[in-house]
Amino acid sequence: MNILTLMVPMALLLGIGFVSAFLWATSKGQFDDLETPAHRILNDDNERKHS
Repeated sequence: MNILTLMVPMALLLGIGFVSAFLWATSKGQFDDLETPAHRILNDDNERKHS
């Protein structure tokens, strides 16, 4: 039963940390454009070198 006094606050702090990191990332725009980075790898590098 003594382990609960340690584990419950640790779990709450960890949960609050994850929620605050998620809220910080959404406010900074980390999830605004999810498709462009996936398509960027398909672009040909030769097009950028000639221009």
